[in-house]
Amino acid sequence: MVVNWNRRVLLRACLESLARQSDAEFETIVVDNGSTDGSAEVAEGEFGARVIRNTENRGFCAANNQGIAAARGEFIALLNNDAEAEPGWLAEMRRACASRADIGMAACKVLRWDEPQRIDKAGHLIFPDGQNRGRGSGALDGGQFDCEEEVLWPDGCAAMYRRAMLEEIGGFDEDFFAYGDDAELGLRARLAGWKCLYTPRAVVRHHRGATMGKGSAERLALIERNRVLLVLKLFPWSLLWLNPFYFALRLAAGAAMAAGGAGDTAHFPGVAGKLAMAGALVRGDLAALRMAPRMLRKREEMRRMQKLTPGEARRLILENRLGWREVA
Repeated sequence: MVVNWNRRVLLRACLESLARQSDAEFETIVVDNGSTDGSAEVAEGEFGARVIRNTENRGFCAANNQGIAAARGEFIALLNNDAEAEPGWLAEMRRACASRADIGMAACKVLRWDEPQRIDKAGHLIFPDGQNRGRGSGALDGGQFDCEEEVLWPDGCAAMYRRAMLEEIGGFDEDFFAYGDDAELGLRARLAGWKCLYTPRAVVRHHRGATMGKGSAERLALIERNRVLLVLKLFPWSLLWLNPFYFALRLAAGAAMAAGGAGDTAHFPGVAGKLAMAGALVRGDLAALRMAPRMLRKREEMRRMQKLTPGEARRLILENRLGWREVA
């Protein structure tokens, strides 16, 4: 399943990679969020994909939920329109996801499209303030992630989910719209007792930040808002109370990296860039504050399906935590 919005060239390459898949029977569903560049026509006319056409951009979460509802398979694979899968990706993901009854999600090795010798992500890790990032992001691929193993959750750009798991816990939380939505779904699944298996033999190449751009203040505001929403909805109280401390620690780490011209702050150069970053963070936090009552109600709903104790949830997060250098 592919969610698309005005990325015809990238979408064509993505669908071409799906057409090359081997040893797998599957249907291709494209959910188009009101594209005006002919993307939907390319998917339908050139590739025979099943296209769901929205008249507006409903966001990544709502579009994925539409596709999940329309899909007929036992397992549902997501592939971003800015990602290209190697031929055995789909078959290997299905094998991993079906390997045990408690495996609800499969993660793959995602490489950078422009630097395929570098890891984009190999499953996910999380910082105790709710910010999450791909495991191994930016590292040279020297085989350090070539072992099949359990990871926290898959990245939504290239993931597989068991339908039975989604029917039990629900799909993507549409309040998130985009960014951090895969983290919320993945952590919700883990708290409900499901596991995620990473398989290095399933490989995807990903154009990083192609949707909104890594220097987009709007993107940063969404990421910050959704970080807070995830914490309010899913974190145990023992970590929730410490959130301001961990958030301050992450900001300090980012400032230290910025002093050397490194880290994510490099995407916002100069004084004007840093002010734009600060404004985006404030807008994100204020938006999260407005949505806090709704998230706290969802927290109560989550408590009824949660199988991990608060102590087990805390250990899960801390055992899969990002180091401060990685998160900066």
